[in-house]
Amino acid sequence: MKLEFNLKDNLDKIKKDNSYFHTFINKDSLAAGILFLKPGEEDIQEPHENDEVYFVISGNGYLKIKNKNYKVSKEKLFFVAKGVPHYFHSNTKDLKVLYFFGGSDF
Repeated sequence: MKLEFNLKDNLDKIKKDNSYFHTFINKDSLAAGILFLKPGEEDIQEPHENDEVYFVISGNGYLKIKNKNYKVSKEKLFFVAKGVPHYFHSNTKDLKVLYFFGGSDF
C-alpha cells in the first residue's frame, strides 16, 4: 500500500486524464485527492454521500455551499456536510485544492 504522495504527480495525472480532479487515496473510511480548476473552468460536482474537507493550496474564487458564497484563498479550510450542494466558481487564477472525504469516493 502506498503511504507517500507527491502533489505534482497527481496534478500531472489530472492534466493527462483531461479531468479536473484526481482521488489518490480511496479507502472505505477515507478518501483524499486534489482538485485543479483553470480560470473559468466549471466545477460540476454533485453533493457527496460523506462529509468533506477542502484545503486550498493556491488560487482564488468562491466556494458556494448551499446558497452562500465563501471567498477562497490560499490556506483556507472548508467543511461541507454530506448531501449539501456545493461547488467552486469564479476563479481568475489556477485553483488547487486538497479534498478529504470521511469515506470512499464513489
